[in-house]
Parts: sequence; C-alpha cells; structure tokens
Amino acid sequence: MIKLIPAAEHHHAKIGDWLESYYLFSFADYYDPANVQFGPLRVFNHDRITGQNGFPLHPHAEMEVVTIVLNGELTHKDSLSNDITLKAGDVQRMTSGTGFSHSESNNSDKNTELLQLWFLPNKKGLAPAYESMSLDFLDAKNKLVPLVTGQKVLENVVYLNSNSTVYYGHVGRGESIDFKTFKIRKALVYVLTGGMLVNNVEAETGDQVRLESQDIISLHGSAEATFILVDVPATEVNY
Repeated sequence: MIKLIPAAEHHHAKIGDWLESYYLFSFADYYDPANVQFGPLRVFNHDRITGQNGFPLHPHAEMEVVTIVLNGELTHKDSLSNDITLKAGDVQRMTSGTGFSHSESNNSDKNTELLQLWFLPNKKGLAPAYESMSLDFLDAKNKLVPLVTGQKVLENVVYLNSNSTVYYGHVGRGESIDFKTFKIRKALVYVLTGGMLVNNVEAETGDQVRLESQDIISLHGSAEATFILVDVPATEVNY
C-alpha cells in the first residue's frame, strides 16, 4: 500500500498570532477516526512559533515526545529541572512515562520552526526522562541521517523507547536513495522542501506518503528535496 496525502489535506491550525501548525494526525480540535495514528506514531505536527511566545508548562504521561528544531531556537524547561535552549539542528526526546511537565518557548525575536512527533512507548510505567543532542543534520547531502531511534545498533542518536526511527533526508535533483525495509514495517515520508518521487509517487513540499508492505523505499529527487522518514513497526505498540 502506498498512499499520498497532499499538503492541502493536512489540518491547519492557527492559535492567536503566536502559533501556526499543520497536523498530520488527529490532534487537539481536529479528529478524524480514520487518521489517528500510524503504528506507534500518534502525533506529527509541523509548528511555527513567533518570537517571544511558546507553550506554557503542561503535563504528559505514557508518551515519547520528540522535538526536531528546523529553524530558530527553542527553550525547554521541565519538571526534572532541565533548562536547555535548542538550536536548529538539535533534537530532544521526552519520556513522559508516569508523569512529566514541560514548557517550550521561543525567547528570540525571530520565528522558530519545529516538528513534534509523539510515539506510544514500548513499555508502560517508565520513569520520566529527558535527552537532547546537537546532530547538525541540516547540512546532510544525498543521505539519510538518523535523529532518534529505539534501535540500539545506531550510535550518536537520541534514544527512543519505541521500536521506531526518525530520519532526516536530503536528495539532490536526479539523485536517489534506497531505504531497505520489511513487510512487517511501515514508513511515512514527509516532504519539507522541494519535490521527490517516493516509490514513483510524486510528492512535493508539505505532502506525505505512507507506505506499507514494502521491501524497498526508493527516494528520488525530482527537484532538490529535504524530508523526514519515519520507520515504525506495523503494530501500534510492542507490549
């Protein structure tokens, strides 16, 4: 199965003059029973936060929350006493487990662009935890860069309590990357910029392609493109 979901079909949310967001799955005031999750991937939001604004302190539980900063900066504070300012090219993971509170603020005067992904964990009742890493993935050329993973064979990557991996990818015009997968896995490709063929399906900026029961995912640049690839198990959770 290969399904293209054009950018125009994503839910567009605008909260006041401080937050603009595109939801790839049901979230907040948007609910579609046919679009709740993809394997253990429960949330995929593309956010833009204006300067001197952000999300106030709020709680989570039983979720792995991943933040990927694409532009600008983001200051994270949490109930574990972490106080960290993330820059473009940084990735963080919050294990909310039995209970965790955090705030995310853009304390600069410029806009911040980020992705936030939520995964159901592979085990309930985990102790709350936090990790962040500067991965400088935005300079990648014609390759996939793992950002966060539950596969321990990958090194220098933020750890995730889910049998899933999130990659940032770049492919030049006329260039190709093949990603080997398995029929017991699913993959979601979200185009950040440019245009590409995903197993011969044309996808442009803001489009997503969902793939199931594939052996190879062929990523070919019809134009220079950047994208996110999320590799997940076909089942919702592992417990």
